[in-house]
Order: sequence, then C-alpha cells, then structure tokens
Amino acid sequence: MTFALILFCLLLLILLISYLKADAFLSLVIISIVMAILLGIPFNQISSVVEKGVGNMMGSLTLTIVCGAMLGKLVADSGAAQKIAEVMANLMGVKNMQWGLMITGFIVGIPLFYNVGFVLFVPIIFSVVYQYKFPAVYIGLPMLASMSVAHGFLPPHPSPVALVSMLNANMGVTLIMGIIIAIPAIILAGPVFSQTLKTIKTGPLKLFQANPMDIHPNRNKPSKANSFLSATLPVFFLILSTVITYLLPPKDEQALGVLSFIGSPSIVMLLSLIIATYSLGIRQGRTIKEIMSVYTDAVKDISMILLIIAGSGIFKEVMETSGVSSTLANAMEKLPIHPLLLGWMIAGIIRICIGSATVSALTAAGVIMPFVVQNHINPNLMVLSLGAGSLLFSHVNDSGFWMFKEYFNLSIKDTLRSWSIMETIVSVVGLLGVLLLNVFV
Repeated sequence: MTFALILFCLLLLILLISYLKADAFLSLVIISIVMAILLGIPFNQISSVVEKGVGNMMGSLTLTIVCGAMLGKLVADSGAAQKIAEVMANLMGVKNMQWGLMITGFIVGIPLFYNVGFVLFVPIIFSVVYQYKFPAVYIGLPMLASMSVAHGFLPPHPSPVALVSMLNANMGVTLIMGIIIAIPAIILAGPVFSQTLKTIKTGPLKLFQANPMDIHPNRNKPSKANSFLSATLPVFFLILSTVITYLLPPKDEQALGVLSFIGSPSIVMLLSLIIATYSLGIRQGRTIKEIMSVYTDAVKDISMILLIIAGSGIFKEVMETSGVSSTLANAMEKLPIHPLLLGWMIAGIIRICIGSATVSALTAAGVIMPFVVQNHINPNLMVLSLGAGSLLFSHVNDSGFWMFKEYFNLSIKDTLRSWSIMETIVSVVGLLGVLLLNVFV
C-alpha cells in the first residue's frame, strides 16, 4: 500500500507540472503535504516537517548556489565568456572549429548557468556559421552538448550541488569524477554525433535576440589569462583542496582543519566570487555599484531554481519522517537492478514525464536516498547517475527543447533528431561512465 501511495503522489506531481502547467515549486510543496497526510504523519507535525525540510536543504546550499550564480553572471557580463570563445576558436583553427566551441562551452559552462550560457553563445555560433558557411546545427551542437553536461553533472550548478548535499557526497570528488565522465559524453554527443547532422538546414535567429554587450568607454575587456582563471576558480579550488587532503598526513589535524574550511563548497564559491569581483569587475573599470547590480540580476535569475530545491527538501523530509525511506530501501534491495542504474532510470522517467532536469534529479534523489545509505553505494557516483538520468531525452515538455528549436529555426522533427538525441547520448554515456567508474572505485 505504501508503494502505491508513493507512486500515486509521483504521478500527481507529473500531472500537475506537465499537464496542468502548474509551477514546479508549488507542485512539490502541495504534493509533499498530500503525501505527508496519506502516509500518516500527524496533522500537528506537518507544518514543522515542511519548515524543517526547507531549512535543512537550503541551509547548506544557498550560499554555494547564489555565489555560483553571481560568478557566472559576472563571467558573462564582463566579456570573459566571449574572450574565452574567441581564444578557443583561434587556437583550434577553422577545421577544428567544432572542438574549439565544444571546449569553450565546457569551460564557460562550469560557472555559467545553462540558460544564460545558451543565450550568450548562440550569437557566437551563428557568427561562425555566417563567416565560415558551416551548417548551424553541425557547428553549434557540440558547444551546447558540453554546456548541458556541465549543467547536469558538475558543481557549482544547482542540481549537482543539491544532490551532493542530499546524498552526503563530496563536492570535490564528485567534480573530479564528473569531469572524467563528461569528456567522453561531450565528445560522442558533440563532434561525433553532429557529423550526422550536416544536412539539417536552419534559418537566422528570429524569436530571441541576444542584446550585444554594452561596453563602457572606461571599461576594458579582461585579458585571456584573466578570463580563463576567473571563470575556472571554483574548479581549481575544489580539485586542489580535494587532492591536498589525500596527500596530507592524517595526524596533521590543524592543516586538515584549515583545508576542510577552505575547501568547503560555500567558502570555495565565496572566495572565487571575491577574487572575480576584483579581477573581472574593479580591475576592468567597473564601480562597486555596477558589480552589485550584476549580482542582483543573478539572484533574480535563479530564484525559481532555489525554490524548486527548497520544495525537494520538503519531499525528502516527508519521506524520512514517515519512515517510508527505510521501507523503500528494504524493498529496492531485492530488485535485480544495480542501484546506480535504478537511480538513473527513476530520474530519466521523471525527466521524460515533466521536462525539468532539476526537478527530476531532486525528486529521484528523495526516492533513492535511503537505498544509497543503507547499501553503502558510492554517493558521488549516485549524484552523477541521477544527473545523467535527468538529461534523458529532452522533448516538447522541456523549455530547452523549444529554445533550441526557435533559436535555430528548426522543425519539430529536426529538433527531435538533433537536440533530443544529443541529450539522450549524453545521458546514456554518462550512465556507462558511472558504471565503469564503479568497477574501480
């Protein structure tokens, strides 16, 4: 009966978001409360469960996600992202332009939120298309594939950060593993797969017009080195602190304590943001007021993402308080399916049904989490498995599908043939990479 109630609530969530077009945050809150009632949590405890779920989830994530959003916005607004794109295009040459754009998308995609990166780089893709007469989908898909992988797999993006917190994974280890898996995923879904798409014809930009960056006469574009370093500071700090932790002797408690503080995700993002505020802001002639305006806009951009994550915290807390988590874990243990594959499948099914990668990954995490703890599954790999599943087969219920279709002026058929298949390749290759790493970890 318990499983039937959970399934009913998941189906109701899918119905609210996909069919009735209800807001994802409100849907998560409503369904979580309904589930709490159906699972027998006393009425006088439900409000405290809701508050605890939001508090526990957002307490460890807000600073990391907000600082990440601010850094990404500054990277885009300062011209650093365009500078990186120009450098990679010149470095790789015309013949390898796909690879240059793909690497650019991956580097800039780490700090930059996907929708912002999409809008930012489509004009760059089309400028290359018009200058060198390349087919647009063929030349542009590798860049978008690399940004999609960063969005689904890698901190400091909101979904991976939230998953790391929910599953008690290690941010630095998850990032390192994510990069290892990301490399084959973006190569196969990008340059390799796009070889089959040269015949797809596109029109010029129509629905969306990216505003050109407003460069102040007293403001300079950042240098090449400054652009690369500032954009990748969180990656550098997280990987460095993770590696040094393993190299230090276990008895050196003071050094390990300092490193633990500096290497914590929230401090990493705060330090990166402080440095970038100077390197991409003050040093380039911006006033503090202008920089703070950029940061304000960044928080507005991610407000709904933060609310969705908060809603998933309520869902998780209801599962734990009701005792369903333990029941599910015991039942899943008997399934003849590898836990990492099961997590991927749950996230993938929800993704196909409702479209949102973030909602699907976080909802799946709430279901699979007790199984991870009870069966000692590597939490870093489960984060990546859920992230891969959340990217499976984007189609007409996903905003990314329509952005790609309208920007590239494609038919539904060609969008499914290119964008949807690309996302599926990323998802499947990501899963295979997780399963392969699981053999050695």
